[in-house]
Amino acid sequence: MPTIAHVGYGYWGRNIARNLAELGLLGAIVDPDPKAAAEGAERLAVPARGFAEVLADPGIDGVSLASPASLHFEQAKAALEAGKHVFVEKPLALDLDQAEALVRTAEERGLCLMVGHLLQYHPAYEKLRALVREGALGRLLYVYSNRLSLGKFRREENVLWSFAPHDISMILGLVGEEPSHVSAQGRVAYTPGVADVVTAEMKFPGGACGHVLVSWMHPFKEQRLVVVGERAMAVFEDSEPDWNAKLKLYPHRIETGEGAPVPVKAEAEAVPVEQGEPLRAECRHFAECIRTGHTPRTDGREGLAVLRVLDKAERSLREDLARQATDRG
Repeated sequence: MPTIAHVGYGYWGRNIARNLAELGLLGAIVDPDPKAAAEGAERLAVPARGFAEVLADPGIDGVSLASPASLHFEQAKAALEAGKHVFVEKPLALDLDQAEALVRTAEERGLCLMVGHLLQYHPAYEKLRALVREGALGRLLYVYSNRLSLGKFRREENVLWSFAPHDISMILGLVGEEPSHVSAQGRVAYTPGVADVVTAEMKFPGGACGHVLVSWMHPFKEQRLVVVGERAMAVFEDSEPDWNAKLKLYPHRIETGEGAPVPVKAEAEAVPVEQGEPLRAECRHFAECIRTGHTPRTDGREGLAVLRVLDKAERSLREDLARQATDRG
């Protein structure tokens, strides 16, 4: 199995490092904070090393990056140019041109570039995607996703960039194409210029539409993905603690005749889902792709597609916030 150096031992990075260590993949911890690096090294029984040092080490096959988003491009580029396979937390980069450059570099050098769109590796989402692909829901009509909680408030990025990449990734994975139109609206409540709640809409060439609502000023936690097809509907509720209730299929159907469409309701069916930690599956997938040369499910091109949607949504959001400022005088 490959040896991976992990960069960024912070709030989320320590979870990635733990999983890599438990899989027997972790070779080093890198963090600009010596105290954090030392803590991770001691806890996981690997050396704390410098970034340039691990890039120069032929014994390190890949790096996983959980650094601030502003550093993703710089660090991923350096790692790829050093011949290392790269797993980078979302977003792939903050700029489309930079993301395209990373994808190009990885492909030219035959290296694995994988983006941390975690929920693509959730057993319930994997089952849902299989149901969609086998036609159990019929032609998709619309998909909506809510990712809501109270805090953690950010000051360096808005809630669109912090929360929505996961939802956009899941929706694109289900619909199977990129949207032809993206719009977004939001509300700044606390930090000037940083939207705390955002609604984004997507319209797809095949006729489906998508809707994402993200907020970190919601009274309770909700992580719900609803998929409506012509034959059936499904709900993936990640905030549901009972694994047997995380994914439900609603075999409702709509009868159409001479009058108005009439819904024919059916009882919800719990879909059996094997319990497993999505992050563990994601880390294992990265290692397998390094070993086999297979393309990751959430490769650089998938990350680039998500970034294109985010970029369009951000532009639309900025226009909406500017209109709000003008209306307030």
